[in-house]
Amino acid sequence: QVQLVESGGGLVQAGGSLRLSCAASGRTFSSYTMAWFRQAPGKEREFVAAVSPTGTFTNYANSVKGRFTISRDNAKNTVYLQMNSLRPEDTAVYYCAADRKRSHVAIATAIGDLGLWGQGTLVTVSS
Repeated sequence: QVQLVESGGGLVQAGGSLRLSCAASGRTFSSYTMAWFRQAPGKEREFVAAVSPTGTFTNYANSVKGRFTISRDNAKNTVYLQMNSLRPEDTAVYYCAADRKRSHVAIATAIGDLGLWGQGTLVTVSS
């Protein structure tokens, strides 16, 4: 079973950048589709980005396309989310998730069915 720990959140001004990391335990990390989701105060959790097990394929929410980049390093059991041109509306707790069955496309609509989540890291973007 993979366990996930996010890091890298913090306070940043609008237009700035942050890189989130999600470190996974276990020796089967490379067999998991990995994804980032976020939950803003008072709102439902939403999909942000996903990457296929080998890192070849990615998927992004329209709201972050062109600003965020998801990547992974299977040798380090880590998935990253590079966030550029941050906006106040990006303020949220960011969670990483892992799934062995779903693709980088299907995971985007499977929030309620995913069983592997990190504890979240808070990103605050000031205007």
